[in-house]
Amino acid sequence: MNIKHFLQFNDFEKSEIEWIFNKSKIIKDKFKRYEKYWPLEDRTLVMIFEKASTRTRLSFESGMHQLGGSAIYLNTRDSQLGRGEPVEDAAQVISRMCDVVMIRTFEQDIIDRFAKNSRVPVINGLTNEYHPCQILADIFTFIEKRGSIQGKTVAWIGDSNNVCNTWLQAAELLDFNVHVSTPKGYEVEAERAGLYGDDNFEQFDDPMDAVKGADIVTTDVWTSMGFEAEQKERLKDFADWQVDEDMMKVANKDAMFMHCLPAHRGEEVTAEVIDGPQSVVWDEAENRLHVQKALLEYLLLGEQNGK
Repeated sequence: MNIKHFLQFNDFEKSEIEWIFNKSKIIKDKFKRYEKYWPLEDRTLVMIFEKASTRTRLSFESGMHQLGGSAIYLNTRDSQLGRGEPVEDAAQVISRMCDVVMIRTFEQDIIDRFAKNSRVPVINGLTNEYHPCQILADIFTFIEKRGSIQGKTVAWIGDSNNVCNTWLQAAELLDFNVHVSTPKGYEVEAERAGLYGDDNFEQFDDPMDAVKGADIVTTDVWTSMGFEAEQKERLKDFADWQVDEDMMKVANKDAMFMHCLPAHRGEEVTAEVIDGPQSVVWDEAENRLHVQKALLEYLLLGEQNGK
């Protein structure tokens, strides 16, 4: 059997991503109508967490239950993985006892090694390098409200982290543009981001230039998990990269503000923006649930259930 994993956004073809978006709409509509939909009845998801989580755990766990399956939570501190069991050995055992695995960890190498030794699909719930499920939700949110993202412009303001890297991969695959503005020393690293070209990517020194004409303005915390020791330095370095009302005025009139959450009001974004009329952060958060249900169905059943 040919196993499909979702470890980076570009692990999928454009047609596969579009199938997931179409299925997400159907699944969300059923959810809103309280319509039972159990395509994954008797299937089991194992969720392995090495990093803290709210949205990832809740969306995967409740999503799997809503599809008729079950979800098992494992924290590396409470398992043999936390005592030095090789990732390869854990993958061999865990994948014989479930149908799909989601992992939220640090280095991408960990999840890559797990997937190479897994007998079932593996999903990246977040690594230092990528956050593909988040960008699925973000783009689906845009499609819901504005239609196709092809040809549109996303302005990324702040740290070129895992979410930024994934936006860049998505732009290459789905043909939209990403304007990135970071402080000096925090620029995009093409190899780390998994970029194959720069046709859909442009770097700006001034964040105000990056947001001009943007359809989406998005950011993330200045200090990601694993970089807490740099917090004081980062607060100083990123001081001019706060998304505020003046910045949003430079973007398109109907531009959306996005943030993967959790957010620090008064740091990377002002309260007026994240709680304002252009913000769609709560829709993004909810849509994690729906796109991940579509993703789970696709990885386990393929397109056999149609659209």
